Parts: sequence; structure tokens; C-alpha cells
Amino acid sequence: MREFRAGETAVRRDVFRRKVWSAQALRVVEDTPEALVPGCAPGAESLAPTTWIESLLTGDETVRLRALPDLTDGNWQLGQWIWRGTALLQWVPPGTWFSVNAFFDADGDGQLSRWYVNFQRPMRRTPLGFDTFDLLLDLVVAPDLSRWDWKDEDEYAHGRRLGVVSEGEHRAVERARGEAVAMIEEGVGPFAAERGLGGWRPELHWPIPQLPAGAITLS
Repeated sequence: MREFRAGETAVRRDVFRRKVWSAQALRVVEDTPEALVPGCAPGAESLAPTTWIESLLTGDETVRLRALPDLTDGNWQLGQWIWRGTALLQWVPPGTWFSVNAFFDADGDGQLSRWYVNFQRPMRRTPLGFDTFDLLLDLVVAPDLSRWDWKDEDEYAHGRRLGVVSEGEHRAVERARGEAVAMIEEGVGPFAAERGLGGWRPELHWPIPQLPAGAITLS
């Protein structure tokens, strides 16, 4: 599969049982053997489950909890969501069961506000970008790496009970937990003081990425 040039649009899709769960338009910052690094700023287009969108807009947690039964049943609808509030940079290495997301303040000086380790299936490159699937577990990390907290462990356990996360995937996530924490403790990879993600700022001259036609069509 081809490599992406800096500035090109790459679409991240979460795919579950041959159906697109989400699609996000990102702008490629760099693409190297180590990792694909795309990002976006407010205004970027995405498609997301309508339950997720509704829960964000209303704060109704009961709506968000419908997402897992919908996944299990293969019964969900996608709605348009425009990225807002922060600028985002993702570090997505090949063959790895997590990505590292750096969030930056969209207003003011654009400083790094938090790190977010997203546990997911290893990416599979596509002509549009890459496919993966969010495995529900996350690790939220302070900007200076001084502390981290596990997030959504109850949702992850429920996803395992429902079969959304298989036993094989669970074993891979358990190994990936240790890998991610070791990178944080050692300050390497995307967390490195030099050549890490923390010093990045959005390229303001790049146009806001938009989803291409056929973004949710699987080949």
C-alpha cells in the first residue's frame, strides 16, 4: 500500500464486522517506517455513531451506553460530526495495538493539553488512509508525563462480555498496556522531548481535511 505525502488527506476508519463504525478525515504530517502521523484542527469532517454524537451534545450517559449493544447487534447509524475544541495529532505505528494521540489547545498558544493512548487493532492501510477498531480502553496522560489514569475500564470489561473484544484481542491489549506505560516512563517514541509529538503545532496554511466520496465503502 502506498505511503502518504505530507499534507495529503488520510481517512481513519473504525471497522467492526465489515461495517464502518466511524470515519475521520485527517491531514498527514509525516509517514515513515516508524509510524504514520496524521492530525487535524477544528473543522475537520468525520462520521460517527449517532448515539455518540447525541451523548456529546446532551451529556446523557445513558445514550452513550447504547453504543455497545448496537455494536453487538450490528445496528447503528452514522451522523456527521465536525471536529471541535482541540487540535489533534496521532502517532500510529504498524503492527501495534495502540496509538498515541496528542491534544493541543485550539485557542491561545496551542500548547499540549493532554496525551491519550488509544488501544486499538493494528492499522491496516487502505487507498484512503487506514482501518482499525477502537478496543474501548484508554490511558489519559498528563502533558508532562507526570501521571496517567486508565479510562473506560468498565466499558472495556462489558465489551469483553458482549464479545466486542475477543480473548485474543484482550491478550494483545494486556501486552500493549505494558508497552505503552514503558514508553511513557522512559520518555521515548512519541513522548520523547526531542522529535516527539509534544512540540508540534498545526500547519495553519493546510486546508481543513474533508471526507472523500466513498469514505465508508469497504473494498
